[in-house]
Amino acid sequence: MLASLAGIIERDLRLAFRRKGDVAQVLVFFVIVASLFPLGTGAEPNQLRAMGPGVVWVAALLAALLSLNRLFAADYADGSLEQMLIAAHPLAVTVAGKTIAHWLTTGLPLTLLAPLLGVQYDLPGAALGALVASLALGTPVLSLIGAVGAALTLGTRGAAVLLALLVLPLYVPVLVFGAGAVGAALAGLPHGAHLSLLGAFLVFSTVFAPWATCAALRIALD
Repeated sequence: MLASLAGIIERDLRLAFRRKGDVAQVLVFFVIVASLFPLGTGAEPNQLRAMGPGVVWVAALLAALLSLNRLFAADYADGSLEQMLIAAHPLAVTVAGKTIAHWLTTGLPLTLLAPLLGVQYDLPGAALGALVASLALGTPVLSLIGAVGAALTLGTRGAAVLLALLVLPLYVPVLVFGAGAVGAALAGLPHGAHLSLLGAFLVFSTVFAPWATCAALRIALD
């Protein structure tokens, strides 16, 4: 199963790099959204520091949401998803591989770009560290929850709008504690509790989200 998992991840990464525009679109969206706020609100340092954690996290959340449509749609359209359903390895392996590949092409680049955007908001080193740590824990949760929503809306009309309505309420706790960790670090307060809760969300999502995604995919393909 590990070989199958590695093969699925490699396949999806190759497909993603053949469609570099889709990957670049997400990153450009993230940079543009996070960069427009300082231009619109002014350059007062205290105001920028106060709003920075929330703005960067909201931009990352919306960028991750923007990329969810391509998680299963292409395989569903060309029939590959049906072949994956009847493959020798469990469907959960396919779901896990595709979710990991999605995070590697979306969540990881967003996490690596975040410190550069945090500098625009005059965030100190401790806050930048908390920002990277919170995104490293939070963006996999966004991919796992998003996979459930992408499977539930597969093949439906207005899938993008319906997907946003399904997953955005589930993203709110991740957003609150992710931005809260950076805000606490910015205020000089302990932020370990926020990161611990994000870690708990990640463990819970890792256990239950693939199972829910598999069930949704079987319903969509029936």
